[in-house]
Order: sequence, then structure tokens, then C-alpha cells
Amino acid sequence: MGNKILVLLEQRNGQIKKPSLEAAKSAFDLSAKLSCEFETAVIGNEIDNLESIGNYGVTKVKHFKNSELLNYSPSAYSKILSKYAKETGASIIIVSNTSLGKDLAPRLAAVLDAGLAMDCISLEVTNNEIVATRPIYAGKVLLDVKLNSSVKIFTLRPNVFSAAKLNDAKAEVSVVNVDNPDLSTKVVEIKKSEGKIDVAQAEIIVAGGRGMKSREHFQLIDELSQLLGAASGASRAVVDAGWRPHSEQVGQTGKTVSPTLYIALGISGAIQHLAGMRSSKFIVAVNKDKDAPIFQISDYGIVGDVFEIVPVMIEEIKKIKS
Repeated sequence: MGNKILVLLEQRNGQIKKPSLEAAKSAFDLSAKLSCEFETAVIGNEIDNLESIGNYGVTKVKHFKNSELLNYSPSAYSKILSKYAKETGASIIIVSNTSLGKDLAPRLAAVLDAGLAMDCISLEVTNNEIVATRPIYAGKVLLDVKLNSSVKIFTLRPNVFSAAKLNDAKAEVSVVNVDNPDLSTKVVEIKKSEGKIDVAQAEIIVAGGRGMKSREHFQLIDELSQLLGAASGASRAVVDAGWRPHSEQVGQTGKTVSPTLYIALGISGAIQHLAGMRSSKFIVAVNKDKDAPIFQISDYGIVGDVFEIVPVMIEEIKKIKS
């Protein structure tokens, strides 16, 4: 394997997902530090404005195209990407730590006999080697990892790395038509809540816990979310009670999030929940228990009744917006 970085661009319905832009920009930064080449690969059918990935430092994109690959196929993706990695001599592979990335990265690692560091929140170069930082023990400890394998795979936590545009350059796109892809396993259908923002990609999240007391009271969460252009989130206890769908669950058994602002309402802060959101840039918590664990990691905390405080927050935001 040569010294080259390969990034997987993840698409959904022909649109490149934001975490992939973060991965591309990170690869650009790494390639400069390591003095090596990097390129990207995307698998799907028709993809909109693929050339614009050049805004993030990408010069080459390999588009593996087939109408049957509109949705994710573990068998096809792993075969196509592992083969291409071998052909190009890629020694470093970067994938976003999305649901797709979490499934695909271990498969690639097995096929390529590669070392794997999952859910990285930092990639630094020391003595011409990559040192990755990833949370362990439910986020209580940060571990620095150096992979000694000839092929190294890293998955990057969404919303942690920068996706700032570098310029208005266009990337060179090469299309490879894939004949008879291995579709022994594939995603048949993807369903999402219409009009709702995915917590995994949201810049702002308003999350409610058991302190909201009932399903009906979550209308306060939704109203505040709508005002802020935020996603609505929930703790595991709320999801287990059937008040909110699992797609909104934040935590160790839900989604790991890293928004710019995380507002926790009526969430005490069990370690499993903190593991999924403690890397948020700013955390605001409202809880009537002054000793709630959530306050230990909050930037701003309000001790009080959510049913008294949240309506005031909503009215004040309405005044500002008007």
C-alpha cells in the first residue's frame, strides 16, 4: 500500500451528506501535514453537484454508479471500496461515523486487514504518523490511538470537525459504471420523519427527559425547537416510555451528537445519556434537582421547574425574533 488517503463520501437521495464534507476537509488538512495525495469515492446513482466537493480541497472523485446502489448495500459497498483501495494503494481510509460508517468501516477493516479507530474527535500528525483521539468509558476518558497496521481506517464523529469551504474550485469526477453489484445485503427502504431535523446532524438540539412527565408535554420541546431551527431529542427513558420515537434518542444506545448548542430539559444526566452528547460545544440544562449530573458538564444551568422556565424562554425568543 502506498501513502494515500481515501475518503468515502456518503450520499442520501443523490445529496452528499454534511459529515462527508467534514471528512473531506479533514483529509485535505491531513494530506498537507503528511505530504501525500488524497481523493474521494462515492457510491450511488445520480448525485447532484458532485463537482462542488472541490470547495473542500478535493481534486479527484471516483463515482461508482449503478441504479441499484441508490441505497446502502453492505456487501456491494465493502467490495467496491476495498477493491478500489487496493488498486489505488490507499493506506489511510476516512469514513464518517454515521450509521452507515459504523457498519461499513469494520467490514473494510476485515477485508483489508486494517487497523480501525472508531468515533474519532481529533486527528493530529506527530512524527509523520496520525494520532487519533476518541472517547472511551462513556466519554469520561479521551484515548489517543496510533495504528501500526499498514492500512489504517478512521471514522470521524459528525459535527466535530470543520467543514469550512476553502475555495470555489471544482473537483474532477470520474464515473465508473458498476455491473452486477453484490446486493446480497442491502437497505430496501429508508424512512424519516418529514419536516424534522435529524439529531445526528443538527447544529442545535432541544432534548427532553423524564422530567417532562408525559408525551403531551413534549409540545414544549417541539415549539422551542421550531423557534430555534433545532432538532428535537429525547433521553432513553422517554423513548422506552413510548413518548418519542427512537430516531430522536440521544445517548449510548441512541445517537451520538455534537451540536453547537444542546439544551437539556428535564434530563438528570445518566452516564449513558452524557456519553451521547457531552462533546456538544455549549450545553444548557434546566432541572429542578440542583445535584443532577447534567449540571456537572453544563456551560449554563438553571435550577427550576421546566414547566415554568421553558414557556418564558419561548416567549422571550418570540420577542427577539419579532
